[in-house]
Amino acid sequence: MEDTDKMKCKKTERLSSYLFNFCKIMRYPTVEKRAKAFNGASYVTVPEDSVFLKALLFELKLTDPDKNFVEYRDSCSRINKTSVYALPTGGGDLWPVLAFQKSGFIYVCLPLVEQSLKPRPPLISISGISQAFALLSGLLVFINSSQKNEAEMSAKVGQLPSLLMQACPLGTPLDTDLNGLLDNIHVSTNHVQKQPVWRISTYKGKPQVNVCITEKVKSMQYDKRDVADMWQVYGTVTCKCDLEGATSNVTVSLNLPANGSPLQDILVHPCVTSLDSAVLTSCSVDVMDDSAFSGPYKLPFTPPSDLFNLCYYTSQVPLPPILGFYQLKEEELQLKLTVNLKLHESVKNAFEYCEARIPFFNRGPVAHLEYKVSYGQLDVSREKSLLVWVIGQKFPKSLDISLTGTVTFGSTSKEQPVDPICSGSTAYVKLYFRIPDYTLTGCYADQHSVQVFSSGKPKISTCMGIKPDDKGFPPYAKAI
Repeated sequence: MEDTDKMKCKKTERLSSYLFNFCKIMRYPTVEKRAKAFNGASYVTVPEDSVFLKALLFELKLTDPDKNFVEYRDSCSRINKTSVYALPTGGGDLWPVLAFQKSGFIYVCLPLVEQSLKPRPPLISISGISQAFALLSGLLVFINSSQKNEAEMSAKVGQLPSLLMQACPLGTPLDTDLNGLLDNIHVSTNHVQKQPVWRISTYKGKPQVNVCITEKVKSMQYDKRDVADMWQVYGTVTCKCDLEGATSNVTVSLNLPANGSPLQDILVHPCVTSLDSAVLTSCSVDVMDDSAFSGPYKLPFTPPSDLFNLCYYTSQVPLPPILGFYQLKEEELQLKLTVNLKLHESVKNAFEYCEARIPFFNRGPVAHLEYKVSYGQLDVSREKSLLVWVIGQKFPKSLDISLTGTVTFGSTSKEQPVDPICSGSTAYVKLYFRIPDYTLTGCYADQHSVQVFSSGKPKISTCMGIKPDDKGFPPYAKAI
């Protein structure tokens, strides 16, 4: 029995040694600062490494092998069914600490919770939990891949700081495949980084910078007095910078015209080096409020070598780009439908493509169709369960188009689509379109909006475009 306890103690000391080194290295002050802002009065300071390690080992039952039962930790009223723990510290309970053991190691991470910790939010609502699991899973795969002896294991542990700086710069996981990162870079524990930790390699060739602004619009239109219509614009600024030199700096300025819609809820890539306070506070501001910041939104950064999303934003435009009306009446085995669409006069009338799709659920295949369209053409899908109204690349001068028709269905079959909500006269029309070289907010970036601080004169390319959000709710619908 004594030999068993000694073995447990030795294993615990070995775990403690590795864990202590890991915790001491991988602290992120940027995440700690964000945690203070998000958690408010419920924030608990992360203690010193030794205090944290002691609390963790106690929670995992790796200390005091002679004490098999501790009421605070092991009572029936405190059964932990997850790998998430609350570690008691002098300043309160540190939560949520994600930790698990595998092959003689403890993998532990304290994810950021972007809200108050009192009351504790459900784990499923904390996005940092899944990110932490992914990161620790990547660590697990890396540590346990092709290790043959303790010397090789120690070498891998020594590579972790440099690899994690690449995979998780400033505390934000970007890549959890550590073996893949190892294939792209030469990691040395004594190597001093001379370039940003997120830049894997140095570019050689003709310098160029590409900036693209893409806006998606998500809209629901009901045509009901008791149900408010909703619409929202989501923007993404994507960059690809091919520049020579390890520390090339770039500044992209996002501009708005005088009548543009202010950008809100701006989230930036970790490579952004600084932000104006007005940009940080541009969130959830009433569009009618004169205090709304309308740019320019300057984003200085040291770019990664690959294509990346420089920032995301939202905006509340006055009206959706296309207004729609959809009416459905059922008469015996027939459906009479009316669809009216109107392009807003302020929107650029030049589409790459534009079509309206009218699905039918819980019915048989379309057996007969009579229709009249004022513009474009109407097709029936192969499955006979969807009408596709191809509008084309332009609306007519009136900007109004309409579709009326009568649809007759055959006998129902298992091959036809089923939806528990879209039954009877509950239905929708969904628009698919793209407008190149245009944004709803008016947000733009041109050659004069991009400053590059590096040797050589780079070629600067910019592009813009809008399209509907194809995730979640249908963008333009009036349910009857």
